[in-house]
Amino acid sequence: MRNITLENITEAVTGAMKPDIPERNREIMTAALKHFHAFAKEVNLTHGEWLEGCEWMRRAGDISSAARNEFILISDILGIEVLVDMLDNKVTDGESESTVLGPFYRENPPVLPKGASIIQKGFDNQKTLRVSGRVVDTAGTPIEGVQIDVWEDAPNGLYEQQDPDQPDFNLRDRFLTDAEGSYEFVGLRPEPYPIPYDGAAGELLNYMGHHPMRPGHIHFMISKPGYKPLISQIYDSETEYLDNDAVFAVKESLIGEMKPAPEGADTDLVMSFDFRLRPEAGARAVAAE
Repeated sequence: MRNITLENITEAVTGAMKPDIPERNREIMTAALKHFHAFAKEVNLTHGEWLEGCEWMRRAGDISSAARNEFILISDILGIEVLVDMLDNKVTDGESESTVLGPFYRENPPVLPKGASIIQKGFDNQKTLRVSGRVVDTAGTPIEGVQIDVWEDAPNGLYEQQDPDQPDFNLRDRFLTDAEGSYEFVGLRPEPYPIPYDGAAGELLNYMGHHPMRPGHIHFMISKPGYKPLISQIYDSETEYLDNDAVFAVKESLIGEMKPAPEGADTDLVMSFDFRLRPEAGARAVAAE
C-alpha cells in the first residue's frame, strides 16, 4: 500500500503478513495489531509518550534476568497473568480453582513426611500454623500419592531466596498424600508483602496510583499423573489486601480460615483446606471403560 493514512494503516499492517504463516499466528497478531492501533487512536498518543513507553520497556528488559522476569511482574500488575490463567484453566467439573504461580517457586524442594514442619528458622513475631486437608477427585474419591509442593513467605515478608538470613529451602517443602488422600504440615501464618517495585513494574504502579501489596497466602502446586495439575494459593481470611491485591489473584474459593489451635496443641493456629483435582481426559476415558 503506497499511501498510508489514519484510516488504512491497520489494514496495511495486518495485510502484510504472509499467507503461509500458521493460522494461530495470524489470529493472535491480527487481533493484537487492531487493539494496539485502536488504543493509540483512542488516547491520541503523542510521539513523546510513545518514546517514553519504549524507554520504559527497555528498562524492564535491563532489570530482567533468569532470576527476575520484569515482564511477568508487569503482566501481574495489569491483571493479564490472572486473566490468562482463568482462560486456560476454566473450572469445568467442580475442581479447585487455580491462580498464578508467582515468581518465588523453586523446583525439587525437600520431601518431608506427613505432618512435618517446613520451618527451619524461627521469628520473634511468628504464629505457627498446622495445615491439613484432603485431595480428592471431582467425584469426592480420595487420591493417594499426590505430590504437593508448598511455599510461603516468612513473618518479615520475604521468601527464603530473597533473604540471605534464611536457610536454604526454608518454608518450602514437598509432601505426598496418604491412602485417604490426606496431607498435613506445619508452617507459619503468612504475612502480606510487597511485590518487587524497584524497577519498571514499580514505575507502572506509581503511574497507575496502585500499591504493591499482596495479601498473606500459602502457595500450593499439586500434581499426579492422570489428573490436571493445580497451581493455587490459599489466602488467610483475616489478612489485609484481600479486596485490593496488587496482582488481582484472590478468589473467594481460595480463602481459608486460620483458627486458634485447640488447647494443648503444638501450634498457635490450625487450618483445614481440601482440594479437588480433575482427571485428565485420557484418565476419565479409561475409568469409564
